[in-house]
Amino acid sequence: MTLEEYLASQREAIEGELDRLTPGEDVRPETLHKAMRHSLFAGGKRVRPILFCAAAEAVGNAEGAHEPACALEFVHTYSLIHDDLPALDNDDFRRGKPTCHKEFGEATAILAGDALLTRAFQVLAEAPARESVRTSMIAELATAAGTVDGMIGGQMEDLEAEGQPVVEERLHYIHRSKTGALIRASVVMGGQWAGAAETQLSSLSDYGRAIGMAFQIVDDILDVVATDEQLGKPAGNDIMEGVYTLPVLRSLQGRSGAALREILGGEISPAQRDRALDLVRNGDGVDEALAVARRWADKAGAALTSLPPSPATDALVAAADHLIRRANEPVGHI
Repeated sequence: MTLEEYLASQREAIEGELDRLTPGEDVRPETLHKAMRHSLFAGGKRVRPILFCAAAEAVGNAEGAHEPACALEFVHTYSLIHDDLPALDNDDFRRGKPTCHKEFGEATAILAGDALLTRAFQVLAEAPARESVRTSMIAELATAAGTVDGMIGGQMEDLEAEGQPVVEERLHYIHRSKTGALIRASVVMGGQWAGAAETQLSSLSDYGRAIGMAFQIVDDILDVVATDEQLGKPAGNDIMEGVYTLPVLRSLQGRSGAALREILGGEISPAQRDRALDLVRNGDGVDEALAVARRWADKAGAALTSLPPSPATDALVAAADHLIRRANEPVGHI
């Protein structure tokens, strides 16, 4: 089975489970459930639940894994709904569709995000597993979504960094917390579900941390090299918001740095964004960021030595390689 076939098979199973676990649009309060489903079924790649299931399968016990894996997609979707709000990123489109607050209003979008977050922990609390397994997964997810080295803490750091150049150490922290923590938790929770040994959990944690970093850097690269249609939102969105990503930081240090610095020094117009995109694309920043992402992807693949050979282990290794291909040819989606 190829990686694409494996991903498609897992994605189909997860879609069905998400539909089963999410209240229908005809269930009261109808508007809230419509809003939840609007964002949840807007075409997500299901990376996190797929990683959960692949990790469980690699350890040797993926039976029933799709149900608890959906908790990760609930949390991820809640974070996207809230990120898109005017108070944060103020995005009108997500995956080519109107964002939740544009479709249903800000108040309903806030409640839809809240509802998805609480549903995630309900799913884990009711999962058919030993109490110790349920408790471990709940703690892992709560930590990954929280403030100390977690998603919310990373979002806060990202918010405070807007409009100002950041050193790479701070950017590393934002990547590790805002994006990487939930990805790392995905594979660790899959291992917990399957009854992984401590050595296996450690390997999965190292893998998740590394692939999480590679994933975010590749996303940042795509924001400057992909088209609006490929992204499902305007290219250069990070530049417009004053967010200094790794390809931008590396470009500032290169031959186009002076011209780019003039543009990024104040409020940016669409024409200035396009000029900044040209400077980043034609400089060294993208290639340097891709090299960093490749090193993280290599670390991810090397971290899985304690897991037995299996199609799922092969898929985890291939996923890391696929990330780099995705940056080189920004048309596919993991």
